[in-house]
Amino acid sequence: MTSNEREDRLPLNAQNLPALSESGISVPDYDRSAVTPGIVHFGVGGFHRAHMAMVVDDLLRAGLARDWGIVGAGVLAHDAVMRDALAAQDHLYTLTLKHPDGVKERRVIGSIIDYRFGPDDPQGLLALLTDPAIRLVSLTVTEGGYNVHPVTGEFVSDDPTIVADVAALRAGAAPATVFGYVVSALRHRREQGIEPFTVQSCDNISHNGRVAKQMFSAFARLVDERLAEWMDAHVAFPNSMVDRITPATTDDDRAELRSDTGVVDAWPVVAEPFFQWVLEDAFTAGRPPYEEAGVQLVDDVRPYEHMKLRLLNSGHQGLAYFGLLGGYTFAHEAMANPDIAAYLRRYMDEEGTPSLAPLPGIDLDAYKDSLIERFSNPEIRDTLARLGAESSDRIPKWLLPVVIDNLASGHPVEVAAAICASWARYAEGHDETGGRFTIVDRYAEQLQTVAATQAEDDLAFVRQEQFFGHLADQPRFTEPYRAALASLHERGAKETARRLAAHEPL
Repeated sequence: MTSNEREDRLPLNAQNLPALSESGISVPDYDRSAVTPGIVHFGVGGFHRAHMAMVVDDLLRAGLARDWGIVGAGVLAHDAVMRDALAAQDHLYTLTLKHPDGVKERRVIGSIIDYRFGPDDPQGLLALLTDPAIRLVSLTVTEGGYNVHPVTGEFVSDDPTIVADVAALRAGAAPATVFGYVVSALRHRREQGIEPFTVQSCDNISHNGRVAKQMFSAFARLVDERLAEWMDAHVAFPNSMVDRITPATTDDDRAELRSDTGVVDAWPVVAEPFFQWVLEDAFTAGRPPYEEAGVQLVDDVRPYEHMKLRLLNSGHQGLAYFGLLGGYTFAHEAMANPDIAAYLRRYMDEEGTPSLAPLPGIDLDAYKDSLIERFSNPEIRDTLARLGAESSDRIPKWLLPVVIDNLASGHPVEVAAAICASWARYAEGHDETGGRFTIVDRYAEQLQTVAATQAEDDLAFVRQEQFFGHLADQPRFTEPYRAALASLHERGAKETARRLAAHEPL
């Protein structure tokens, strides 16, 4: 059988599941037609499909969640691409877990049973959200999706899309944003006496449930003060810590799946084997039995989320800009440079770890060992460009809390300051050979404009208080920052990493 014949025979859809099973791919062994919706998820991307949707699929395979099927939801123009990709294959997709030794675990996920694109039918999506069967609305909208001001932490109420949505809800018109849909649905459920759903954040934000509650309540307050008060009293927003490296899907991923198995999947997902989900056990209207699928249910997520955000996520920031400036494309390529690996471990040991609260039952050294191994996995081919995107949302939320805590406690901040300097150097838009970067950030124009002035004022970048607060006034931060920025300009990223790894002066 030729490769083309196999591709023609195995497009991913429900009809072909038996053939897919014969090819060695694990497929859903439950009756998907009997699965009813209990969850609406906003932000169906690679991470959701490698994480929460996989967990629900595990539960469905175990016969434990037949009334917790997931309906994906999108409200942004680019979400139409996911709508079309999933609809064409009965909302099925493949998940491939790539181990460092080259082993690939492949399965078909069947927990997403439908997808609603808000602009297609706003009233239809609202009707779904007000259905009593929907007891959980989950979110993976990334750091910028919560509309949080990066310095004040307040809801950005003058954003034009928010202003328009508030006006729409006040006028009884259909919403356009995730805030509008969720708040409008909750308002209807309150008016009709329908139990409210839980709003469950699955994003890389410290205290993500608390942030979600603050932002959705702030939006509701703009519409109806009493509605906001009711939400505060009756709607649960559990905190969670989610962890699985899931790089963006590439055409190479699609081609590899076809070549290895003959399966044609418009939007497959590739992820690392590591999986962790720590979730606050606080729900309004019940929940799936997550604990039966490896989820850790706890009373307080904060110590675990700080561990992840300040070690893994901040470590990714330390890897991204040094790697890109050094001419690398993929995370594992940069990690093959022992100086970069050693400088990251120095950050984790000397600065990230001292900023953490005690973590009973966690072997932090083993966890940090695992991070170095995960960053180095050549099978994942995680791009440094992905890790370095949306820096203005990530650095202030992940890395700067480490700096602030360590300044207060007297612990060092030299490596964290160097990571900030590498972001500033990266924001100049070119690497050390003159190659240009495309800065993917909603503040890209501002960041590049400011970075272009660093020859005249080496603290220009950290004077942006919306990102750095008042750190420009803290000599314990600015001195190592200036030294690192000068070293990056004069010696380059590789030599600067070597000196940081060796504890040599910059």
